[in-house]
Amino acid sequence: MSDALKNIGPDRTLLLVDDDEPFLRRLERAMQKRGFDVQAAQSVAEGLASVSARPAAYAVVDLRLEDGNGLDVVEKLRERRPDARIVVLTGYGAIATAVAAVKIGATDYLSKPADANDITDALLAQGEALPPPPDNPMSADRVRWEHIQRVFELCDRNVSETARRLNMHRRTLQRILAKRSPR
Repeated sequence: MSDALKNIGPDRTLLLVDDDEPFLRRLERAMQKRGFDVQAAQSVAEGLASVSARPAAYAVVDLRLEDGNGLDVVEKLRERRPDARIVVLTGYGAIATAVAAVKIGATDYLSKPADANDITDALLAQGEALPPPPDNPMSADRVRWEHIQRVFELCDRNVSETARRLNMHRRTLQRILAKRSPR
């Protein structure tokens, strides 16, 4: 058992809330192997129901879910269980959402793709100590590409509107969208 896993404590309940089912199932298996008693939810409604039934000691919550905002689950869990350690995950990392997540009660905030080790380190970080930086952080090109994809989705996949909001020429945006995502 690693040093981090010794810090889990007697209550090993972990709530995972994410609407990306393959990611949710992989993370569920990985966290069970690390000794957590995992409850999985694929929506805000399922997450809130799980918090009402049995508030977990730990939680990993995706920020944007199909039926709403994951911060609703964070807020409810914080009300029901003030000592819970909560990590917010998102594919759309932004300073404003990170600040909102922490103000509501999240312990940490990680951008996807985050692996089980990064999540475990964030959940089990002691006191004010920060977890170590990730071994494989996103490149600047990848962050840029993620931002463009996020705005593109928010504009209902409308290239002209996305280009206008990003202050970018439409043809340039089309070339970027046609390429594969950078690593």
